[in-house]
Amino acid sequence: MNNVLTINNLHAAVEDKTILNGIQLDIKPGQIHAIMGPNGSGKSSLAFTLMGHPRYAVKAGSITLAGNELNDLSPDKRAKQGMFLAMQHPYEIDGVVYKDFLRQAYNALYDGTEKQLRIRDFHALLLSKVALLKMDPAFIDRFINVGFSGGEKKRAEILQLAVLQPKIAILDEIDSGLDIDALKIVCEGLRAVKHDNPDMAILMITHYQRILQYLMPDVVHVLRNGQIVKSGDATLADQLEAHGYDE
Repeated sequence: MNNVLTINNLHAAVEDKTILNGIQLDIKPGQIHAIMGPNGSGKSSLAFTLMGHPRYAVKAGSITLAGNELNDLSPDKRAKQGMFLAMQHPYEIDGVVYKDFLRQAYNALYDGTEKQLRIRDFHALLLSKVALLKMDPAFIDRFINVGFSGGEKKRAEILQLAVLQPKIAILDEIDSGLDIDALKIVCEGLRAVKHDNPDMAILMITHYQRILQYLMPDVVHVLRNGQIVKSGDATLADQLEAHGYDE
């Protein structure tokens, strides 16, 4: 099976400060990979570099998605190739209705393809995803993230994921700031999206082992000083929980 994402000897910097030091990673369709590591190890930097944030300059190596190199592509073009980033701190956009934003994002993503939809057809698609995630339909009539709780903001990210159906979803600490009940709801939504789009791969960045109890990873990686220093199965997360990163 071919990789959906291949990261080959990736080095990156922010304002000439090196943040990634030779990341090597292969992810196959449908797999869930978890990235763990101490603060400042480069986890979120990896997410931003993969998505093409302009502050994060690739100094060496390559990022390949489904056979297409992404190094020189802007974030919107990476999204069109099938990459999605769920942010740790989603932005609030007052005055922009969530369903209108999603329709514009969807049609921009699939512009010129048979997947592009008229307003009525997109609304039907959107309502089907709202039902899939067991959300209140009134949710999509609100302004983007304005007045949302932490859990609602993360569910809004999951709804985007359900609608846009990327090849790979990068989840940057989507469990951050969630209590036990909110985390369970968000993870149930992620499982529903994964069931709906089984070939979608997930690269999940987290500090905490608890989310991995809901979303069992195929591979767990430990990132330190911008390098993957250890990889293993889901039991590696249990070891980290028990002993920390220093052993």
